[in-house]
Amino acid sequence: MKKTIFTGSGVAIVTPMHADGSINYDKFGELIDFQIENHTDAIIVAGTTGESATYSDQEHVDAIQFVVDRVAGRVPVVAGAGSNHTDYAVWLSKEAEACGADALLQVTPYYNKASQRGLVRHFTEIADATSLPVILYNVPSRTGCNLAIDTYKTLAKHPNIVAVKEACGNISQVAALLAACGDELAVYSGNDDQIVPILSLGGKGVISVVANILPQQTHDICAKFFAGDVAGSARLQLELLDLINALFMDVNPIPVKDAMNLMGMEVGGLRLPLLSMEDAQLAKLRGVLAAYGLVK
Repeated sequence: MKKTIFTGSGVAIVTPMHADGSINYDKFGELIDFQIENHTDAIIVAGTTGESATYSDQEHVDAIQFVVDRVAGRVPVVAGAGSNHTDYAVWLSKEAEACGADALLQVTPYYNKASQRGLVRHFTEIADATSLPVILYNVPSRTGCNLAIDTYKTLAKHPNIVAVKEACGNISQVAALLAACGDELAVYSGNDDQIVPILSLGGKGVISVVANILPQQTHDICAKFFAGDVAGSARLQLELLDLINALFMDVNPIPVKDAMNLMGMEVGGLRLPLLSMEDAQLAKLRGVLAAYGLVK
Protein backbone atom coordinates (compact mmCIF):
# COMPACT_ATOMS: atom_id res chain seq x y z
CA MET A 1 0.00 0.00 0.00
CA LYS A 2 1.38 3.40 -1.00
CA LYS A 3 1.57 6.34 1.39
CA THR A 4 -1.40 8.71 1.16
CA ILE A 5 -0.40 12.34 0.55
CA PHE A 6 -3.42 13.70 2.42
CA THR A 7 -6.86 12.63 3.52
CA GLY A 8 -9.74 15.11 3.44
CA SER A 9 -10.12 18.44 1.69
CA GLY A 10 -7.34 19.96 -0.36
CA VAL A 11 -8.05 23.44 -1.68
CA ALA A 12 -7.28 24.24 -5.30
CA ILE A 13 -6.30 27.72 -4.24
CA VAL A 14 -6.91 30.80 -6.38
CA THR A 15 -4.08 33.15 -7.28
CA PRO A 16 -4.89 36.66 -6.04
CA MET A 17 -3.90 39.46 -8.40
CA HIS A 18 -3.06 43.14 -8.19
CA ALA A 19 -4.87 45.56 -10.50
CA ASP A 20 -1.97 45.32 -12.97
CA GLY A 21 -2.33 41.53 -13.16
CA SER A 22 0.73 40.66 -11.08
CA ILE A 23 0.46 38.16 -8.24
CA ASN A 24 -0.58 39.71 -4.94
CA TYR A 25 1.64 37.80 -2.54
CA ASP A 26 0.43 39.64 0.56
CA LYS A 27 -3.11 38.50 -0.16
CA PHE A 28 -1.86 35.05 -1.15
CA GLY A 29 -0.37 34.68 2.30
CA GLU A 30 -3.63 35.73 3.94
CA LEU A 31 -5.56 33.16 1.91
CA ILE A 32 -3.14 30.38 2.86
CA ASP A 33 -3.41 31.23 6.55
CA PHE A 34 -7.22 31.42 6.27
CA GLN A 35 -7.27 27.95 4.75
CA ILE A 36 -5.07 26.36 7.39
CA GLU A 37 -6.89 28.10 10.25
CA ASN A 38 -10.10 26.57 8.90
CA HIS A 39 -8.67 23.06 8.74
CA THR A 40 -8.01 22.58 5.05
CA ASP A 41 -5.98 19.39 4.79
CA ALA A 42 -3.71 20.35 1.86
CA ILE A 43 -2.93 23.31 -0.39
CA ILE A 44 -2.83 22.73 -4.15
CA VAL A 45 -0.96 25.59 -5.82
CA ALA A 46 -0.68 26.41 -9.52
CA GLY A 47 -3.63 24.37 -10.66
CA THR A 48 -6.53 25.23 -12.94
CA THR A 49 -8.21 27.31 -10.24
CA GLY A 50 -4.93 29.16 -9.70
CA GLU A 51 -4.80 30.25 -13.37
CA SER A 52 -1.48 28.51 -13.84
CA ALA A 53 -2.04 28.43 -17.61
CA THR A 54 -1.22 32.15 -17.61
CA TYR A 55 1.84 31.96 -15.35
CA SER A 56 5.26 32.73 -16.76
CA ASP A 57 7.91 30.13 -15.98
CA GLN A 58 9.34 32.31 -13.22
CA GLU A 59 5.93 33.06 -11.73
CA HIS A 60 5.14 29.35 -11.63
CA VAL A 61 8.27 28.54 -9.66
CA ASP A 62 7.92 31.64 -7.47
CA ALA A 63 4.30 30.82 -6.61
CA ILE A 64 5.20 27.28 -5.58
CA GLN A 65 8.12 28.53 -3.48
CA PHE A 66 5.97 31.16 -1.81
CA VAL A 67 3.27 28.67 -0.85
CA VAL A 68 5.79 26.14 0.46
CA ASP A 69 7.45 28.83 2.58
CA ARG A 70 4.18 30.27 3.89
CA VAL A 71 2.67 26.88 4.70
CA ALA A 72 5.90 25.97 6.51
CA GLY A 73 5.01 22.31 6.89
CA ARG A 74 1.59 22.86 8.45
CA VAL A 75 -0.15 20.86 5.72
CA PRO A 76 1.07 19.16 2.53
CA VAL A 77 1.67 21.38 -0.49
CA VAL A 78 0.82 19.87 -3.86
CA ALA A 79 2.35 21.71 -6.81
CA GLY A 80 0.66 21.80 -10.18
CA ALA A 81 3.47 20.96 -12.59
CA GLY A 82 1.67 19.49 -15.57
CA SER A 83 2.05 20.32 -19.23
CA ASN A 84 1.26 18.96 -22.67
CA HIS A 85 5.02 19.08 -23.28
CA THR A 86 6.64 16.20 -21.40
CA ASP A 87 10.09 17.76 -21.17
CA TYR A 88 8.61 20.97 -19.77
CA ALA A 89 6.58 19.02 -17.19
CA VAL A 90 9.77 17.23 -16.16
CA TRP A 91 11.60 20.54 -15.76
CA LEU A 92 8.76 22.08 -13.78
CA SER A 93 8.48 18.99 -11.58
CA LYS A 94 12.17 19.22 -10.72
CA GLU A 95 11.73 22.89 -9.88
CA ALA A 96 8.77 22.07 -7.62
CA GLU A 97 10.85 19.46 -5.83
CA ALA A 98 13.64 21.99 -5.34
CA CYS A 99 11.10 24.40 -3.86
CA GLY A 100 10.16 21.81 -1.24
CA ALA A 101 6.73 20.77 -2.51
CA ASP A 102 5.33 17.59 -0.99
CA ALA A 103 3.73 16.21 -4.15
CA LEU A 104 3.02 16.97 -7.80
CA LEU A 105 -0.29 17.34 -9.63
CA GLN A 106 0.07 16.20 -13.25
CA VAL A 107 -2.75 16.86 -15.70
CA THR A 108 -3.25 14.77 -18.81
CA PRO A 109 -1.70 16.48 -21.85
CA TYR A 110 -4.18 18.86 -23.46
CA TYR A 111 -4.58 19.73 -27.15
CA ASN A 112 -2.10 17.05 -28.27
CA LYS A 113 -4.67 14.33 -27.35
CA ALA A 114 -2.07 11.64 -26.75
CA SER A 115 -2.80 7.94 -27.15
CA GLN A 116 -3.02 5.82 -24.02
CA ARG A 117 0.48 4.53 -24.80
CA GLY A 118 1.64 8.14 -25.02
CA LEU A 119 0.02 8.93 -21.68
CA VAL A 120 1.83 6.05 -20.00
CA ARG A 121 5.17 7.23 -21.37
CA HIS A 122 4.43 10.88 -20.49
CA PHE A 123 3.56 10.20 -16.86
CA THR A 124 6.30 7.61 -16.42
CA GLU A 125 8.98 10.06 -17.57
CA ILE A 126 7.68 12.64 -15.11
CA ALA A 127 7.45 10.17 -12.24
CA ASP A 128 10.99 8.96 -12.95
CA ALA A 129 12.38 12.51 -12.86
CA THR A 130 11.90 13.28 -9.14
CA SER A 131 11.35 11.50 -5.85
CA LEU A 132 8.02 13.27 -5.27
CA PRO A 133 4.72 11.41 -5.23
CA VAL A 134 2.54 12.16 -8.25
CA ILE A 135 -1.20 12.80 -8.34
CA LEU A 136 -2.55 12.25 -11.85
CA TYR A 137 -5.27 14.71 -12.92
CA ASN A 138 -7.97 13.46 -15.26
CA VAL A 139 -10.27 16.23 -16.51
CA PRO A 140 -11.52 15.29 -19.98
CA SER A 141 -13.82 18.33 -20.26
CA ARG A 142 -10.74 20.57 -20.36
CA THR A 143 -8.15 18.39 -22.05
CA GLY A 144 -10.07 16.31 -24.59
CA CYS A 145 -8.28 13.30 -23.16
CA ASN A 146 -9.56 10.58 -20.80
CA LEU A 147 -7.38 8.14 -18.88
CA ALA A 148 -8.53 4.57 -19.51
CA ILE A 149 -8.80 2.03 -16.70
CA ASP A 150 -6.05 -0.16 -18.20
CA THR A 151 -3.83 2.92 -18.33
CA TYR A 152 -4.49 3.59 -14.66
CA LYS A 153 -3.59 -0.03 -13.88
CA THR A 154 -0.28 0.33 -15.70
CA LEU A 155 0.59 3.68 -14.12
CA ALA A 156 -0.36 2.45 -10.64
CA LYS A 157 2.58 0.05 -10.81
CA HIS A 158 5.00 3.00 -10.67
CA PRO A 159 6.08 3.59 -7.05
CA ASN A 160 5.89 7.39 -7.39
CA ILE A 161 2.42 7.50 -8.96
CA VAL A 162 0.23 7.32 -5.91
CA ALA A 163 -3.09 9.08 -6.57
CA VAL A 164 -5.48 10.65 -9.03
CA LYS A 165 -7.67 13.72 -9.00
CA GLU A 166 -10.60 12.30 -10.94
CA ALA A 167 -12.77 14.94 -12.57
CA CYS A 168 -14.33 12.88 -15.34
CA GLY A 169 -17.74 13.33 -13.71
CA ASN A 170 -18.58 9.67 -14.36
CA ILE A 171 -19.18 7.79 -11.11
CA SER A 172 -19.19 4.48 -12.95
CA GLN A 173 -15.68 5.21 -14.23
CA VAL A 174 -14.53 6.14 -10.73
CA ALA A 175 -15.94 2.87 -9.39
CA ALA A 176 -14.13 0.93 -12.10
CA LEU A 177 -10.90 2.79 -11.27
CA LEU A 178 -11.12 1.95 -7.59
CA ALA A 179 -12.03 -1.65 -8.33
CA ALA A 180 -9.06 -2.01 -10.67
CA CYS A 181 -6.38 -0.22 -8.66
CA GLY A 182 -7.38 -0.68 -5.03
CA ASP A 183 -4.80 0.71 -2.62
CA GLU A 184 -2.29 1.43 -5.40
CA LEU A 185 -4.00 4.71 -6.38
CA ALA A 186 -5.70 7.01 -3.89
CA VAL A 187 -8.65 8.77 -5.51
CA TYR A 188 -9.61 12.39 -4.83
CA SER A 189 -12.80 13.84 -6.18
CA GLY A 190 -12.15 16.59 -8.70
CA ASN A 191 -15.77 17.70 -8.53
CA ASP A 192 -17.23 19.31 -5.42
CA ASP A 193 -20.69 17.86 -6.08
CA GLN A 194 -19.32 14.30 -5.95
CA ILE A 195 -17.29 14.29 -2.73
CA VAL A 196 -19.51 11.91 -0.76
CA PRO A 197 -20.24 9.55 -3.67
CA ILE A 198 -16.51 9.13 -4.28
CA LEU A 199 -15.74 8.76 -0.57
CA SER A 200 -18.39 6.03 -0.41
CA LEU A 201 -16.48 4.09 -3.07
CA GLY A 202 -13.20 4.37 -1.17
CA GLY A 203 -11.96 7.81 -2.15
CA LYS A 204 -9.55 9.72 0.11
CA GLY A 205 -11.01 13.22 -0.22
CA VAL A 206 -11.39 16.10 -2.63
CA ILE A 207 -9.32 18.71 -4.41
CA SER A 208 -11.83 21.49 -4.07
CA VAL A 209 -12.90 24.81 -5.54
CA VAL A 210 -15.65 25.60 -3.01
CA ALA A 211 -13.06 25.22 -0.22
CA ASN A 212 -11.69 28.60 -1.29
CA ILE A 213 -14.70 30.20 0.42
CA LEU A 214 -15.90 27.46 2.79
CA PRO A 215 -12.80 25.54 3.85
CA GLN A 216 -14.16 24.35 7.20
CA GLN A 217 -17.37 22.97 5.72
CA THR A 218 -15.53 21.20 2.90
CA HIS A 219 -13.14 19.68 5.43
CA ASP A 220 -16.13 18.64 7.55
CA ILE A 221 -17.79 16.76 4.69
CA CYS A 222 -14.75 14.49 4.61
CA ALA A 223 -14.08 14.41 8.35
CA LYS A 224 -17.65 13.42 9.18
CA PHE A 225 -17.57 10.66 6.58
CA PHE A 226 -14.31 9.22 7.91
CA ALA A 227 -15.60 9.47 11.48
CA GLY A 228 -18.57 7.29 10.54
CA ASP A 229 -21.16 10.07 10.36
CA VAL A 230 -22.10 9.31 6.78
CA ALA A 231 -25.54 10.91 7.13
CA GLY A 232 -23.98 14.11 8.47
CA SER A 233 -21.44 14.13 5.65
CA ALA A 234 -24.16 13.64 3.03
CA ARG A 235 -26.28 16.36 4.61
CA LEU A 236 -23.42 18.87 4.33
CA GLN A 237 -22.78 17.81 0.74
CA LEU A 238 -26.41 18.45 -0.17
CA GLU A 239 -26.58 21.72 1.77
CA LEU A 240 -23.67 23.08 -0.28
CA LEU A 241 -25.00 21.89 -3.63
CA ASP A 242 -26.57 25.19 -4.73
CA LEU A 243 -23.37 27.05 -3.90
CA ILE A 244 -21.22 24.46 -5.66
CA ASN A 245 -23.37 24.73 -8.76
CA ALA A 246 -23.18 28.53 -8.66
CA LEU A 247 -19.38 28.34 -8.64
CA PHE A 248 -19.57 26.56 -11.99
CA MET A 249 -22.10 28.78 -13.74
CA ASP A 250 -19.14 29.98 -15.80
CA VAL A 251 -15.69 28.55 -16.46
CA ASN A 252 -13.65 27.92 -13.30
CA PRO A 253 -12.08 29.99 -11.72
CA ILE A 254 -14.24 32.91 -12.91
CA PRO A 255 -17.18 32.39 -10.51
CA VAL A 256 -15.10 31.55 -7.44
CA LYS A 257 -12.93 34.68 -7.81
CA ASP A 258 -16.03 36.77 -8.40
CA ALA A 259 -17.60 35.20 -5.31
CA MET A 260 -14.55 35.90 -3.19
CA ASN A 261 -14.54 39.53 -4.31
CA LEU A 262 -18.26 39.88 -3.57
CA MET A 263 -17.49 38.51 -0.10
CA GLY A 264 -14.83 41.19 0.44
CA MET A 265 -11.87 38.82 0.15
CA GLU A 266 -10.28 41.11 -2.48
CA VAL A 267 -8.53 38.51 -4.63
CA GLY A 268 -8.46 40.78 -7.68
CA GLY A 269 -9.33 40.06 -11.27
CA LEU A 270 -8.55 37.36 -13.78
CA ARG A 271 -5.96 37.16 -16.49
CA LEU A 272 -7.11 37.18 -20.09
CA PRO A 273 -8.63 35.36 -21.81
CA LEU A 274 -10.78 34.96 -18.68
CA LEU A 275 -13.10 37.80 -17.69
CA SER A 276 -15.35 38.45 -14.72
CA MET A 277 -18.99 37.52 -15.24
CA GLU A 278 -21.52 39.99 -16.60
CA ASP A 279 -23.92 41.86 -14.31
CA ALA A 280 -26.82 39.41 -14.62
CA GLN A 281 -24.64 36.45 -13.66
CA LEU A 282 -23.01 38.41 -10.84
CA ALA A 283 -26.45 39.27 -9.46
CA LYS A 284 -27.40 35.59 -9.55
CA LEU A 285 -24.16 34.64 -7.82
CA ARG A 286 -24.70 37.31 -5.17
CA GLY A 287 -28.17 35.91 -4.53
CA VAL A 288 -26.78 32.45 -3.89
CA LEU A 289 -24.05 33.82 -1.61
CA ALA A 290 -26.68 35.79 0.29
CA ALA A 291 -28.74 32.64 0.77
CA TYR A 292 -25.73 31.09 2.49
CA GLY A 293 -25.13 34.19 4.62
CA LEU A 294 -21.86 34.92 2.87
CA VAL A 295 -22.81 38.43 1.73
CA LYS A 296 -25.33 40.93 3.05
